Amino acid sequence: MIIDAHAHLVAPDGLYAYRAALIADGGYHASQPKIPDDVLAQTAAGNVAVMDSVGTDLQLLSPRPFHLGSSMQPDRLVDPWVRANNDTIARTVALYPDRFAGVGALPLIPDRSVDVAFAELDRVVDLGFVGVLINPDLHEGRGTTPTLGDRYWYGLYEKLVERDLPMHIHSAGCYSERETYSEHFVTEESIAILSMLRSSVFADFPSLRVMISHGGGSVPYQIGRWQAEVLHPALGGSPESERFETSLRRFWFDSVLHHPPSLELLLRTVGADRVLFGTEKPGSGSAPNPDTGRDFDDIKPVIEGFGFLSDTDRSAIFEGNARLVFPALKNVAGRP
Repeated sequence: MIIDAHAHLVAPDGLYAYRAALIADGGYHASQPKIPDDVLAQTAAGNVAVMDSVGTDLQLLSPRPFHLGSSMQPDRLVDPWVRANNDTIARTVALYPDRFAGVGALPLIPDRSVDVAFAELDRVVDLGFVGVLINPDLHEGRGTTPTLGDRYWYGLYEKLVERDLPMHIHSAGCYSERETYSEHFVTEESIAILSMLRSSVFADFPSLRVMISHGGGSVPYQIGRWQAEVLHPALGGSPESERFETSLRRFWFDSVLHHPPSLELLLRTVGADRVLFGTEKPGSGSAPNPDTGRDFDDIKPVIEGFGFLSDTDRSAIFEGNARLVFPALKNVAGRP
């Protein structure tokens, strides 16, 4: 089975019209998105057709991150909007239970305790979702959100361990004048890794499972810098310090890298047993690559073409690692 661990909801326009209505009325009249069953079925069928065209059996669907609006004001907008996304995912999964599984967003709000999201976390578990999507920058470029190594997040980590849920780290929107949301993704993924490794999170929550989007941001590419810092005596390191590349394997990573040498670097750096097949397709990578004749996000043939991988490695990347990170997939039959 080919499991795409990083994919986002293909939603009808009615979902986004609902957000516009929420913003327009200040969240005072949060109802439900107007998405008829036949319209949702049409968009879901279109996504299945895309999956079939590239040989994907099962996609883990989460909301489109740049639409999530963690920093929306007034903050009462966040909860109904996140719930609407999760409900639309649940309806999509119900249409194709052998092709999709849900990864839910949480209504985390800047400067509020993480426990504001626990009711929705419990609800998505009850809906059968297999994980949660976490935006590490709730201010969306507008302010200072505690890094994932900060104790601010500990209540969430306790809850995830309690419910045996993994978290998929994926930045959302960005309203900074200095970077687009695509650039912000790379920034926040890198900060997530480094802040967690500099903290005691994995000592305090050894069973916490964390998947980092887009191959780990800049970290694998810049790994020599972090290897040196860990061992540098002037920076508190020593020859006895745990090597950075060892610490890095506490995370899992997806394969959403549109440049084969970059994906090869990730696999050689962290190992095939820490990489989950992911495409984010259809998404920003769904553009034809003139060098291959395939879309940039058609990643399956790239992995199949890496001669340094064994059949066991490929099996782990395409399916086995996803089942380790998302154990609730045991409740998802998948297509025959």
